[in-house]
Amino acid sequence: MSRIGQKTIEIPSGVTVEMTGTEIKVKGSKGELSMIVHSAIKVTVEDDGIHVEKSRNAKIAQAMWGTTSRLVQNMITGVSKGFEKKLELNGVGYRMAVKGKQVDLALGFSHPVLVDIPEGIEVVIDGQMMTISGVDKQVVGQFAANIRALKPVEPYKGKGFKYDDEHVRRKEGKKAAAAA
Repeated sequence: MSRIGQKTIEIPSGVTVEMTGTEIKVKGSKGELSMIVHSAIKVTVEDDGIHVEKSRNAKIAQAMWGTTSRLVQNMITGVSKGFEKKLELNGVGYRMAVKGKQVDLALGFSHPVLVDIPEGIEVVIDGQMMTISGVDKQVVGQFAANIRALKPVEPYKGKGFKYDDEHVRRKEGKKAAAAA
């Protein structure tokens, strides 16, 4: 039994939740999100909060119960507070800049790398720190992962992209053989 699915999801002030058929719409100060709810799940919006229940006793209903509850909770958090990821770029000659709706990256390749910024995402660059923010947790996380995948941090010199809260275990390089 899902302990997460049993909990009532609180609706903060300034956020409106509307359920029409199988679609749930959440509006807040930061934006608006919507999601199609699986047919095995029943979502009810009441005065005390949002209740997520299984509409039938099936294996898929058990699997989707807690997942749907967390997705709705993430939508509410996104439209009220928003989500953000911070990436740090280390390396001599590595640089990044926002140009219009693209991020321009110089990562030691023979060419500059241009990455399109998805709709609803805001990118701010301050020195070697990139802050990616938006209302949709999945889009923010996926965009940050795509940027990091271009040049992941390596363990010898620590060059590349790393998350702000990520710890990189450094390795010792090769040593010259001792003279006999």
